Amino acid sequence: MKKIFYASIRFIFSKYNFFYFRNFKVIGKKNIPKNGAVLFSPNHQNALLDPLLVGTTAGRSVHSLTRSDVFGGPLQWFLDAMQTIPVYRIRDGYDKLKNNQKVFEHCYALLAQKKHLMMFSEGKHHDQYYLLRLSKGSSRLAIEAQLRSPRHPIYLQPVGINYGNHLHARHDCTVVYGKPINVQDYLSSYQDHPAKGLNALRDALQLEMEACLWYPKNDENYTAKKQFINRKNTIQAFQVLKAELEKSSPALKAASKNLLIYKGAVILFSLPNLPVHLALKHIIGRFEDHVFHASVKYFGGLIFFLLWEAVGVSVVTALVNFYWGVSFFLLSLFSVFVRQYFIIRSL
Repeated sequence: MKKIFYASIRFIFSKYNFFYFRNFKVIGKKNIPKNGAVLFSPNHQNALLDPLLVGTTAGRSVHSLTRSDVFGGPLQWFLDAMQTIPVYRIRDGYDKLKNNQKVFEHCYALLAQKKHLMMFSEGKHHDQYYLLRLSKGSSRLAIEAQLRSPRHPIYLQPVGINYGNHLHARHDCTVVYGKPINVQDYLSSYQDHPAKGLNALRDALQLEMEACLWYPKNDENYTAKKQFINRKNTIQAFQVLKAELEKSSPALKAASKNLLIYKGAVILFSLPNLPVHLALKHIIGRFEDHVFHASVKYFGGLIFFLLWEAVGVSVVTALVNFYWGVSFFLLSLFSVFVRQYFIIRSL
């Protein structure tokens, strides 16, 4: 049952990605190794949305390491079905850190069976375009797994998720799979000097992940360059935009001004789906960490809009006729796209 559910979720959201984003692109998928086991290492800028985008674009079943505090509640069955594995942090309590040994042994076993994992090497999520300094967790996991499974290669697969905007739908999104790192190449160095070998692997992963992002450096130019990551420019090919952002004077367009007329249009086109927007606003308000807001819009938008359309079409059809029911559906769908168009124009 859980395997069927997992496959169904992957299929549904792989199609929904093209609806939620204005322009959704996956680059470098051919880089993912076809032999051995793969430990996917994406950047982490959008909470629950990040692992889902990798899971729906990697083209294979992936187990994901997830913070332990989300386990044990009403979502436990869902988390199990989505092949998530709890990992414990210092903030969860020092007494719980010992549980990580069992977790890692489970991960070693999965990689030994040539199954695939996902781990966020930054160690925490954030809402900036740059890449944080990577922790050693994913590199240590990969190299220890390789020592236990010498008969087949284990790869660290860098992934860059590039969001045109971290909060709103109908922006562009580009998922980039970079050059994989064969962990076997670092075994000798690690065995001679564990600290140096581990640092070398981590540094290599840092560079490859940076190559997968539009502007990965938090340098003195970051704030100025960040302004060019907007809907006018993110439609460009990944390497074209990345190359322009690296120039001292990019040939890129500035974002639109925040015009009052756009805000008025947003309010007007919110009316046909007002119950949905109010429900999402209420749920979002319960998350203090705004990095979760886009994830709520992504998942909640799909669920609430489907329910709203089903109820609305049924009621209008019953009260008037089928053609008015279809008209309600078309008006509702049209309003969603136009409202979001004006939202992103007003940013």
